[in-house]
Amino acid sequence: MRTEHLEVRALASPSSHPRVGFIIPRYRHSAVDRNRLKRRLREIVRMALLHRLPAVDVVIRARPSAYEASFEMLLSELGRLERPLSGMVEGS
Repeated sequence: MRTEHLEVRALASPSSHPRVGFIIPRYRHSAVDRNRLKRRLREIVRMALLHRLPAVDVVIRARPSAYEASFEMLLSELGRLERPLSGMVEGS
C-alpha cells in the first residue's frame, strides 16, 4: 500500500501480536532529520495503531516527502491504513 508519504507492507505474523518495523532512508537528510521522522512514526504507531492491529508484521518505509510532512498528516495517513491492514490478514 502506498500513501503520499509512506509505503506500507504487511504479512500475517507467526507471533500472537503485531510487530512494526521502519525503514527511513537518508534522501540527503541529516541524522537528526531521520531520527525525528523515526520518532514521529514510532509514536503514531504506538498511540494510534498498534493496539488495534491483529497479529501482523508491518514494515513502514518513508518516502522522500515524509520529511516535510507534519505529525498530523502522517497520523492521518497511517490511520487510513488501519482497515486495509486488518482486512489483509483476516482475508488471508
